[in-house]
Amino acid sequence: MLFAGLVARSARVDAFFRPGDAVDRRIFGTSGKWLPALAASVVVAANTIPVAHAANVPAGVQLAAKQELVRNNASEVETLDPNLAETVPSNNVTRDLFEGLTATNADGEVVPGVAEKWEQKDATTWVFHLRKNAKWSNGEPVVANDFVYGCQRLVDPKIASPYATTFGIFLLNGADIIAGKKPLDSLGVRAVDAYTIEVRTPGPVSFIPELMSNTNLGPVNKAAIDKFGKDWTKPGKLVGNGAFVLKDWQVNSKLVLARNPNYWDAAHVQLTQVTYLPVESETTDIKLFQSGDNDWVYQLPSGTYAKYKQDFPNDIKLSPMLGLRYYSFNNKDPLLKDVRVRQALSMVIDRDILAQRVTADGQIPAYGVIVKGVKGADVTAYDWSTWPMAKRVEEAKKLLAQAGVKPGTTIRFAMNSSDYHKKMAIFAASEWKTKLGLDTQIDTMEFKVLTKKRHSGDFQIARNGWVADYNDATTFLGLVSCGSEQNDNFNCNPKADALIREANSTTDQAKRTQLQTQAAKLVMDDYPMLPLLQYTIARLVKSYVGGYSLKNPMDRYRSKDLYIVKH
Repeated sequence: MLFAGLVARSARVDAFFRPGDAVDRRIFGTSGKWLPALAASVVVAANTIPVAHAANVPAGVQLAAKQELVRNNASEVETLDPNLAETVPSNNVTRDLFEGLTATNADGEVVPGVAEKWEQKDATTWVFHLRKNAKWSNGEPVVANDFVYGCQRLVDPKIASPYATTFGIFLLNGADIIAGKKPLDSLGVRAVDAYTIEVRTPGPVSFIPELMSNTNLGPVNKAAIDKFGKDWTKPGKLVGNGAFVLKDWQVNSKLVLARNPNYWDAAHVQLTQVTYLPVESETTDIKLFQSGDNDWVYQLPSGTYAKYKQDFPNDIKLSPMLGLRYYSFNNKDPLLKDVRVRQALSMVIDRDILAQRVTADGQIPAYGVIVKGVKGADVTAYDWSTWPMAKRVEEAKKLLAQAGVKPGTTIRFAMNSSDYHKKMAIFAASEWKTKLGLDTQIDTMEFKVLTKKRHSGDFQIARNGWVADYNDATTFLGLVSCGSEQNDNFNCNPKADALIREANSTTDQAKRTQLQTQAAKLVMDDYPMLPLLQYTIARLVKSYVGGYSLKNPMDRYRSKDLYIVKH
């Protein structure tokens, strides 16, 4: 998922944090190919998975009379259409407005959503059984065909969802439908009856239950879309099936949700109202928190964690994430199409100083596309990552000279409005200037503008970030795979893609991990991107906000799991 803030729903694209610091993206896989995992024939009964009920208020905790939460979302959402949502900010909201077959709770565990139970029939067939008390916000029942419609709409070429190949490749015939080679009704998602859904995959995909927690693959109300068209996501028109409904949406000001009385688990939802703020400035975010106008800071300014830990010891939150902070190289750019230039720019960035002195919030230096804790591939690093910096600089200068790049050459760097990212960009520009003699022109813009420029290739180097949509290496490999919608680098390594395809065809998990690790190393030897840091979440959350867990590696917090303690 693209991340907008410091962190980014697979995962999604990031704006500040992607789904990318808002995290920037969420996907994986090569367009036209599926990148799955080992599967075993398993039956999942209701009593073998975490309970889905929300807002688990500990005994003895007194709730406040006013159950309203205000949280900053790092940027304005690009859409509230779950099939089109790409960034972390948008998915934060759609996760409240809609619910998929499954969901993830505050600890990041997969729990029942609209499906109360499911089973795996064979290596490529899953069956989900819907709860019969699930309703749309207009009171009508949520049925299997609503999910079929939602999944078909996701892969419909006419819709052009930025997540089509990201998730569609895991569904039988999804890649061919996206490519216009097969009809929508051939998709491997069908209604067995009104409350039973069969999901078929092109190969063994063991993480289907986790994948289906993404609302991109959830139900969509066809009647609302048919009636209102593109306006169906506006207040008074949006029909969702989540724990909340859209009450008010003032673009670039606030987005307000109210508790949905027709939600199947409404009795366990404590919050009556949630207000999302689209504040991109970390400094403004902090000021709103200090004045009491914001309960939830999206991300702390870089280098301030120690200060705010001392100032707000009861409100400080810090936890690791399955997310990668990186810079995209435009591999089609006349200057950057030379791999020697990309390698030189990557070699001279001192990630230890970046992590310890610039961001200073517990992030881990990264030298590859795979981050620590991800299943399905091992972390890789460049051999030069252990060299003394002087040796790295010497080699980088040689590479630039061989490529004909002279000192004084200017690099254009695009980033979204954020003090945090500005400090990182200034650091990178300083590294390139003092060590290689290169100048950097930093262009700042709104996150949604940056996202469009990255996708269109209108940049040289751009700030980027990705937070996993599910825990598997394929969520990150899509960032560097040929033809992937989330590959803003515009690189392609056919040999690496072939290894990924081979990995997807095996049920030997050890072999799959080996193949995907090999693929990750091979493609990163092309230097398609500049990996920087593995995300951590450093923010302030009022101590009276209950239900916030530090065990959530993808930073997904449903409002239905939260509550306000008496204070």
